[in-house]
Amino acid sequence: MEEDFERAVEDGLRLSKRLVLPGGAAPPRPHAGMDRYGAPDAAAASSLLPVAPMAYAVVTDPAAVDSPDVPSYQPHVYGRLSPPALIPLQMREVELRVDCAAGCATAEVTLVARWWLHCLTRSRDCDCRLVVPMGEEGSILGAEVTVGKKSYNTHVVDVDGNSPVKIVKTESGGILKSQFFQLTIPQVVGGEDIFATIRWSQKLLYDNGQFSVDIPFRFPHYVNPLPKLFTKKEKIQLTVNSGVSKEVLLQGTSHPLKEKTRQGEKLFFLHEAVVENWSIKDFTFSYSVYSGDVSGGVLVQRSTLRDYDDRDIFSIFLLPGNNQKRKIFRKAVVFIVDTSGSMQGKPIENVKNAISTAVSELEEGDYFNIVTFNDELHSFSSCLEKVNGKTTENAINWMNLNFVAQGGTDIMHPLTEALALLSNSDGALPQIFLVTDGSVEDERNICRTVKTQLTNKGSISPRISTFGLGSYCNHYFLRMLASIGKGHYDAAFDTGSIEGRILQWFQKASSTIVADISIDVTKHTQEFEVDCEYIPDISAKYPLFVSGRFRGELPETLYAEGYLSDMSKISIELKVQHIKDIPLDKVLAKQQMDLLTAKAWLSENKQLEQMVTTVRVAVCIAQMQRQGV
Repeated sequence: MEEDFERAVEDGLRLSKRLVLPGGAAPPRPHAGMDRYGAPDAAAASSLLPVAPMAYAVVTDPAAVDSPDVPSYQPHVYGRLSPPALIPLQMREVELRVDCAAGCATAEVTLVARWWLHCLTRSRDCDCRLVVPMGEEGSILGAEVTVGKKSYNTHVVDVDGNSPVKIVKTESGGILKSQFFQLTIPQVVGGEDIFATIRWSQKLLYDNGQFSVDIPFRFPHYVNPLPKLFTKKEKIQLTVNSGVSKEVLLQGTSHPLKEKTRQGEKLFFLHEAVVENWSIKDFTFSYSVYSGDVSGGVLVQRSTLRDYDDRDIFSIFLLPGNNQKRKIFRKAVVFIVDTSGSMQGKPIENVKNAISTAVSELEEGDYFNIVTFNDELHSFSSCLEKVNGKTTENAINWMNLNFVAQGGTDIMHPLTEALALLSNSDGALPQIFLVTDGSVEDERNICRTVKTQLTNKGSISPRISTFGLGSYCNHYFLRMLASIGKGHYDAAFDTGSIEGRILQWFQKASSTIVADISIDVTKHTQEFEVDCEYIPDISAKYPLFVSGRFRGELPETLYAEGYLSDMSKISIELKVQHIKDIPLDKVLAKQQMDLLTAKAWLSENKQLEQMVTTVRVAVCIAQMQRQGV
């Protein structure tokens, strides 16, 4: 699909050479440091996939391609284009608004832009396609488009027979590229302006104590209108809500933002300028919240009349802090790796490289083993091996020989083997890391069986973290299995990100500093429901976020309790904040829908399936009401 898209854009760029712009000028030339496609470096020129919000004219009749105001008098072109060409439209205005809420690790992004159909004569019309690349775990919240007297906006529709929990697979399956939102606007007349407001949420990144947001914002040169005819104003607004009364340290930004105000935990920044060319770099911003030890808080949003659920919403966050004395739990790790035939090629190579690095990062005093599975089961050792230079080297050599993609997929057998291996972990925290790209028939039974086994093992039961590759595996199953196992779920949908994402996933899940988290709220609430099955452990590498619904009144302070690596108890004070400026129902919607969908899949509960659709519709309606649509 990506290749077809790029080919259509390439055809569109060739067609746009027929245009003569107002004043008889040629199309704008790329400025210094950009290639002919407007990419800032040679490596990016190989792809015509959008790296910023874009609009395209969908052209089937090449004879209609002409300047709306100045006829080009080019030779007539006969025939039709099938598939259609995509001509990138020039952009006249752009504004980016970003609201970062560290208390739920989410950024809400609003893009306001105006494009004009500069490549079609005024006597003709064509469809136009808006394409928005979204950042990490992007989820569309809504879009409104106005063309002339016509207005369009997105709605979530509950269609009978189209259950939200069905697994959608591409015809070829396998690996997909970054997430894009696409919207087609019908019958736009040549020369008309397209006004669009598009909103989405995406995950705040966290690395080495820093929160950051990264938004695709690199516009190619051919979307720049002539500077003498159009003044280009670029505007970026940023709001940061740290969620805690700690010192916020700004670490870096891609664009020249100016701090305007600070109000408690909120910071406001603005960039506004007349520019010669639209931005050629992604918008990035990073900051850290200083804390000497594990800290956190509780964000609370009251339910409203428009809410689908009359219970209040909460989001609990726990930051690992900067206390170097906090020791990471010793680990007993079993890697379970899918080596079925579908893993052939780059996927199996990338997974092998990532697991090799993960094994090398284990500390002396840790234990490990590696199990591969397809139709058969193969283990590096018959027992847990103590980490040292020799066993690490032997394990990497074993992987080089045994990571061969062939056969089918059987997940229950290796899980049973891993649980048996971890039955005696010598006081280390037992952990299972499952990597697969496939699905099996008995996935619900696997979840129920594993849940029973883990419950019987008590509080320090094996943690199970899952990682899915591509679109063929059942991500609902993997998400549910990780939730049951107090572990972490992640996925990669393009081959280039497999190795890096697996390492991040492993480091987050294997760096436990506080285990068996509990929060006693029974004396304060009549009902307290957490979205996930169990509360995961606190990692030194990533904050912990837990959301849900409750009924009752929370006190000013709650306490989270858990165990440190020496099995001593720790109590963490959580200040409760009642907020109005962070729409928790909206920013937590994707996370809640993902978990609800996984629960609906496991239980085959039609009411939960309907609840997923209800949440989607409610968020859409609430967003439209806030915007006055």
